[in-house]
Order: sequence, then C-alpha cells, then structure tokens
Amino acid sequence: MNSAPLLAFLGVLLILPRIKALTCQQGFLSSEYNLKPDEHVSWTVNREQVCQDGWGCQDTLLFIQNGPQVYVVLNKDCTQAADQESQVTEHSSGPGLSVISYHHVCRDKDLCNDLSNTIPTWAPSNPKGAPVPGGMQCPSCLSENGCLEVSETTLPCPAGTKHCYTGILTFSGGYFQPTNIEIQGCLAQEGCNLLNGTRKIGPIDVSENCNSNDLVRCHSGSMIRSGKSLSQEPQEWTSFSTKLCAAGEVCQETLLLIDAGNTAVLLGSKGCILPGPGPQNSTTISIHSRPPGVLVASYAHVCSSNGCNRVSTSSVLLNALPRQAVPDDSGISCPACVNFFGSCTDLTLIKCPQGATRCYRGNMRLIGGGIYTTMGVSGCMAHGTLLNNTQNIGVFSVVEQEHSQDEEYIDPPIIQSAGYAALK
Repeated sequence: MNSAPLLAFLGVLLILPRIKALTCQQGFLSSEYNLKPDEHVSWTVNREQVCQDGWGCQDTLLFIQNGPQVYVVLNKDCTQAADQESQVTEHSSGPGLSVISYHHVCRDKDLCNDLSNTIPTWAPSNPKGAPVPGGMQCPSCLSENGCLEVSETTLPCPAGTKHCYTGILTFSGGYFQPTNIEIQGCLAQEGCNLLNGTRKIGPIDVSENCNSNDLVRCHSGSMIRSGKSLSQEPQEWTSFSTKLCAAGEVCQETLLLIDAGNTAVLLGSKGCILPGPGPQNSTTISIHSRPPGVLVASYAHVCSSNGCNRVSTSSVLLNALPRQAVPDDSGISCPACVNFFGSCTDLTLIKCPQGATRCYRGNMRLIGGGIYTTMGVSGCMAHGTLLNNTQNIGVFSVVEQEHSQDEEYIDPPIIQSAGYAALK
C-alpha cells in the first residue's frame, strides 16, 4: 500500500493553524423588579471564562412580565451548542401576562455574548407605553417567595384579557438550582400554557404547573448568622412567608453549622425540594467534621404536608452536637476563621485541642435554598476533610476545596444588575 498520499494529507493537517479558544462573558442573574412601561433592566458582567477548544459563547434571557412586575433570568457562559443567531421567542405575548426569551450562541469573536439589557424582549406585540384598561380585575403576583392563596393585590386587566391565571413556572440548569416563580395575573385565553409548550431555552430547563390542589405550601426563607457561640446558644429560626411548591416537591428545612473555635457561621433554609429516593418524611442529623478541630454539622428535615417545616430554633441541631474539645497549651496553634463572604484573610491564631495534628485552610462552595456563597474556612484538624466528599446537605449543594496558603477558590459570578434605564 502506498502511504505517501496519507502522509501528505496528515502533513497538511499538521501545518493548519490551531483554532484559538474563545473567551466568553460568564455569570448569571435571577431577580424580581418593578418597572415603569418605558424602563428596562440592565447589568454589568465582570467575569470572563476561557472556553474549551471549539466551544462558543451563549446568552440566554428569560423575561416574565405581569403588569409593572417583571422577573429576569439570565445565563452567560461557554457552550458546546451550535451557533444561533439572536432569537427572540414570544412564548406568551399578552395582553396581560407575557413570557419572552432571548437566545444567542456565537463564535465570531471573544466576548461576543455581550447582551447587557432586556431591550430585545420588547417585541412588537409587547409595545412600550401603559396598556389600555379592560373591564375585569385579577389577583396580581409575580414572586419567587410565593404568593398568598389569593393575592391581596388586585389590578385592572388590560383590554383583550378575559381570564385570571394562577400557576408556577419552574426553571433550572446552567448555574441555577430549581427555582419556582409563582404567578397570578390577567391572560387573554384560558388554559395553562404560558410557555407555549417550550421545555428548554438554551441551557435552562423550564416547566409550568397550574393545578395547585395537589401542591404543597411550605414555610420559606433563609437565615445567615455569624458569631462565637452559635454552637452553644439556640438561634431563632422562623419564617414569615410561604411558598407554593411545584408538582412533586415537598417541604424542607436545612441547618448547616461551621464552627472554627473562635467564630462560627450558621446557615438555615426553609422551602421546597424534590424528594430523594428515601422516604418523603425524614430527619437527618450529620456530624461531618468533629472536634478536635473545625466542627461541621447539619440538620435536614423533609416532610410532605402543608407548613410542616415549622421548626423554630436551631436547638434541633445543637442538642445533637458533640462536646467541644478544650484547647491544649502544649499543642499546635492554627489560624482560625469562618467567613461567609469569601476567602479568609483576617485570621486569628488559636491554640488547638489535644489530638489536632494539622492546620486546615480551604473554601466551601454552597448553592441552594436561597443561598449562594463560597465560605472561607480555616482552623485546626485531626484528619480528613470538612465534608468527607459529601455533595448534598438537605437543600444545599456543597463543594469543598482544601488549598495551600497561596491558592484561592474562584467562585462562579453573580451578574450585578445595574438597575433600571429608560427605553430608547
């Protein structure tokens, strides 16, 4: 066999220039706003990501409008998906409630996913200006925190609307944990079809449910406390809001305590969750890392009846904690810190308890239940890691990274909204 043609072909391949990996804007935004008819939401992106070879940049925007209330879901990142010209889709175009999406995938230049505002969602059927009132009124609500069974706010419906809508839109994917947006408002036609059959917008999965009879309503809210005595003194843990869960979800309440000896952080969340493979009514208390050294402990409760996640103090976790170890003046000393807002920089040296053999420094990334953060943790350790490869604690998804003094954990960015601006 003559291999010369094949070798010549391979030689041509070897001298072809290597395609440069793209750099893309990276981040996400998920927030509620109240806008005037001539206003839009804008944002700034301060994070860039070098993509894998051959990948492109993507912008995905979901814009939900209910009168003056709007909800914006935005995802920017690298993607394997094929190029997509800027595409605006009116899933539900009004009058009344409207759901509009924008999706764009590009590979023509670095940072080509440069969408910076919601102006593209102002489609022809969603014109600027105040709508003309019609002859009916409906309860009005658009909230991630949940609506009352019948909203206290009732607004006149625009002309052309004939029905009152109540339902839940759920989105997930990208950087987003499953999030429910409860909606009440005016609609032109009867039914449960705000999404017009759409199930996926770019990397974001979406779904809709309007049958609230079989849905559970749960206490909802998050708690963040820091101090020195959180592992000894019970903290109040109540919620004054409720949330209607999506189909298949149950109620949850989760507590996570991290205590480095001289300071501690206590995180709590109440809300909805998709149940795991175990029973739908269960309580789990876990000691992930115990003295001597940094204490990491959690309480997770799931239940399936209305308002069942009603524990009111952190004593449900504190009563199960191991005894604190006494500092040993003859042992080692370590810098100690728990910082909810990022890596530890302000470190205090403490005497470690007997049995501690090394100093720990790392970061714990935590997402879910209304909390998104990367906490810095430093302190004494006997052996192992803080989480021992645990990836889920109740509603929280957790990732631990231990690192040396010179390393720093980089957290995926949250896009900062730049507020409102007038449409031009």
